[in-house]
Amino acid sequence: MERIDMEGEKPRVDVEGGRQSLAENGQRSAAENGQLSAENERLRARLATLEEELVEVQSRTNAAIAKWQEQAYWLDRWHLDLNALMRRPGAVELLGAVRAVRGVWWRVKLFKRRLLGS
Repeated sequence: MERIDMEGEKPRVDVEGGRQSLAENGQRSAAENGQLSAENERLRARLATLEEELVEVQSRTNAAIAKWQEQAYWLDRWHLDLNALMRRPGAVELLGAVRAVRGVWWRVKLFKRRLLGS
């Protein structure tokens, strides 16, 4: 049974049924060596890019987790249960009113900035 190498090519066989000679094999390796080096460099560059991307994603994830941990800390320290608070009658309406007031407040600030040009 003949082996098939990585590229799907069968190894060369001479007339006696043996593999190709060492000299031919060495020439073939020298020719492929340049291609392998180029591919290795390309893969190393891609790996470096992916590692940088991973570090960036990890730092953003850590920042988001820290933000939510801080919010949870203060809610716990003040003994506030948001789920219980929102189950109370009128909580949804109060939340809508707060959002409306906040929206008006931001529009007033935006209008003020446009008037003053800052």
